[in-house]
Amino acid sequence: MDTSKTTLPPHVPVLDQQLCFALYSTSLAMNKLYRKLLRQLDLTYSQYLVMMVLWERDEQTVSELGEKLFLDSATLTPLLKRMEQAELITRNRSAQDERQVIIALTAKGSTMREQAKQIPPCVMEATQCNLDQVVDLKRQLDALRGNLMEQA
Repeated sequence: MDTSKTTLPPHVPVLDQQLCFALYSTSLAMNKLYRKLLRQLDLTYSQYLVMMVLWERDEQTVSELGEKLFLDSATLTPLLKRMEQAELITRNRSAQDERQVIIALTAKGSTMREQAKQIPPCVMEATQCNLDQVVDLKRQLDALRGNLMEQA
């Protein structure tokens, strides 16, 4: 008896029909691409995200970084320590509030921005989408994330 074509009852979820799996597997593919592209900078994807936030505006608190990256301090702190050891950032207590730690780029971290400029065009090419498609997809994903965050 051939069971490969077994028909499931309509209430049984099928993996490849699930939005969550499409998002998850796409995220894995995107991370794999970034891992390849970031190897030359000796950065992980998470470190690259931190660098992008700091390249936009240097000297931010750990909580500001966490808010922008959707990461809690327990996840962010070890990541920032490794980046400090790699001499990409500095971590210093705020003079105004000792409880806050200010994250700032080092000269090495600032200089890396120029090398990183080649990454977004490579990602864009890999998607095989045009700019309008990417902008529309990002808008839809931002809205989806917002809706899900309201329910979480």
